Amino acid sequence: MIHHLKQPMPQVSLSDFLAAVQSGQLVSFPTDTVPALAALPQASDRIYHLKQRSQTKPLILMGANLADLWPYVAGSATDQARWTAMAECYWPGALTLVLPASDRLPPAMNPANTGTLGLRIPAHPLARYLLERTGPLATTSVNHSGQPPLDTLTNIAAEFPDLTLLSPIALTEIYAQLGEPMPPLDQPQGSGQPSTVVAWQGETWTVLRQGSVLVEP
Repeated sequence: MIHHLKQPMPQVSLSDFLAAVQSGQLVSFPTDTVPALAALPQASDRIYHLKQRSQTKPLILMGANLADLWPYVAGSATDQARWTAMAECYWPGALTLVLPASDRLPPAMNPANTGTLGLRIPAHPLARYLLERTGPLATTSVNHSGQPPLDTLTNIAAEFPDLTLLSPIALTEIYAQLGEPMPPLDQPQGSGQPSTVVAWQGETWTVLRQGSVLVEP
């Protein structure tokens, strides 16, 4: 009898990585804080399932630019002007803005129906390169809920073999195109510090989590 063993997801080319995202698969890539576990917003349930994460814990919508993210939030022209000013001051960077969500947000990304959404543009050239091609993605850290985030691509591939990752060849080509040095795969990717989280509440900002960015609301 032949036993068919489940094989780990191969590390893939850029085109296959992008195709995996569009088909709803889970992927991982480096960011400026810790590597991201990511999926299309409508496939967010796969993130919750893989991490064994409580559905009361929100995910962050990560994008390459304001134009991609702003359709997912809703507010008055005055509010949006305040939000844009804050975003342009700190993005790209390790700041998550929690804003009122628009109807465009898929229920799968907000199962607790909080009516709000965390958004961020990472200060990482590879992350933004990918997000420019995928559109906004639902993201969180790569780990099982309650465990420390994994910070190297080597450990991510070993711990989560079903995740789609870019191959070393693909990474080398992209970093060369960006004119950036490629970090070793077995070294931490990003600062290792969480993003600062601020929420728009009424007519002002409230710091929910102090991270690597010091914010003056």
